[in-house]
Amino acid sequence: MGQLLSATIQLYRQALRATGRSLARSWLTVLALMTFAFLFVGATKIATPLGMAGSLLLGAVNALLVGATLRLIEQSLSAARTMQVSDVTGSFGYYFWDVIGVGFVLWLPTMVLDMGMQANPYGQFLSTAFLLLLFILLNPAPEVIYQVRHDSPLDVFKTCYDFVLDHWVEWFLPFAVLALPVVLSPSGLREFFSLSSRGGRGGGLDFIQILLLPFTLVGGWLSSAGLDPDVQWILLLMFTPPVAIGILLFRGHLFALLHGSSARQRMFASQFNNKE
Repeated sequence: MGQLLSATIQLYRQALRATGRSLARSWLTVLALMTFAFLFVGATKIATPLGMAGSLLLGAVNALLVGATLRLIEQSLSAARTMQVSDVTGSFGYYFWDVIGVGFVLWLPTMVLDMGMQANPYGQFLSTAFLLLLFILLNPAPEVIYQVRHDSPLDVFKTCYDFVLDHWVEWFLPFAVLALPVVLSPSGLREFFSLSSRGGRGGGLDFIQILLLPFTLVGGWLSSAGLDPDVQWILLLMFTPPVAIGILLFRGHLFALLHGSSARQRMFASQFNNKE
């Protein structure tokens, strides 16, 4: 047990150090994310009055921006140089069809679920439980898309399932720690299930979710600190974009360290590092 704890701590140290290095080289990604947010808001205003055509347009914009974000994170994980404006402009178009494919496969069962649960008195509970399950099983979908070779959305789903089954403790523990102030708040469970429902519905590939999750987490920590609401709002606007990028970078490094390894291998490596 002690060896496993030591290996897990070493794992998070490696991921945090790598995240710090990546964030220092990719500060431009924070500005890019803010620009993407403005583009998405503009697209939402244009698409809202258009009905079904607007929904399709917004889905395409979401896939474009999520794919570009994943490409920037991918470059930030491995690049040995500072991110440049050309990297941001060149990111558009990457992983577009991957995001579209995963979203389409998820859209069918969630649409059937929404229609089938309308007349069911337990519909809300069953829908929330199903989306929570998707949120858990498909949580590493963004990392699978840009780090693992796959030929179809079903390959992405299978890789996510296998990864969560093998590494669920190490993968979700940091999220549980970050979400603690939110869950312990008076409306914490409702907020958590709201976040997980949206995350499950989009398979982690919802651009708004990329910002909403860190916004909620940062807000929970600021509220627990007892700061003035006006000060909280200013700090939220300041810290949400860099925290969002930091979380994506940490997830990327953590996934890279976990994927293809086992707890036994990490414990062995931890013993070797300690001897050094």
